[in-house]
Amino acid sequence: MSVLGEFKSFAIKGNVVDMAVGIIIGAAFSKIVSSFVADLVMPPLGLLIGGVDFTDLAIVLKAAQGDVTAVTLNYGKFLQTLFDFTIIAFAIFMAIRMLNRLKREEEAAPEKPKAPTPDQQLLSEIRDLLKAQQK
Repeated sequence: MSVLGEFKSFAIKGNVVDMAVGIIIGAAFSKIVSSFVADLVMPPLGLLIGGVDFTDLAIVLKAAQGDVTAVTLNYGKFLQTLFDFTIIAFAIFMAIRMLNRLKREEEAAPEKPKAPTPDQQLLSEIRDLLKAQQK
């Protein structure tokens, strides 16, 4: 099999396609959560702690001089990313928790007993007749 044929076989496998869809949806979900945190969660939180915008929080290591920009530790952006991660992790946790609960309910549901097939009915009758003859 040629390299191109092997790649085609690999690329159209269900797992690869599922993974690609998951990555694309995950990237879109990440943007939504980042916007949620940056635009809806952080402004009220900043207001509660005195009108601070978290993305502006930084420690200046070396002040700007002429055309050279300042060297800063932008811990506010890090806090923003940390909040993003926490919310994404919690959302994924809740989704997995829901899936696990559904799986447990599915496993716990008792199977309905199947009606015996005609062959099984005939064998049961033969067994009963043989028992009756032995008595």
